Amino acid sequence: MALSMADPADQYRFLEVRGVVESVEDDTADAAFYRSLQERYGNVYPIQDADVRVVITIRPERYVAVRGGSVVRD
Repeated sequence: MALSMADPADQYRFLEVRGVVESVEDDTADAAFYRSLQERYGNVYPIQDADVRVVITIRPERYVAVRGGSVVRD
């Protein structure tokens, strides 16, 4: 699986992680994992599709981090 995250403030900064899916679990208890992220980062958004959300655990195997012209790979 690949996961990519971009910095909305800097179009030349992003992180890409590639790895193997270790587990896929239902986000039970009314989107508990999503709510824990809201509490941790102080952002509250309406939870859409709470009944079909899952938590995917990824074991990273490779990553690429780019900031400006600098590239870090593993």
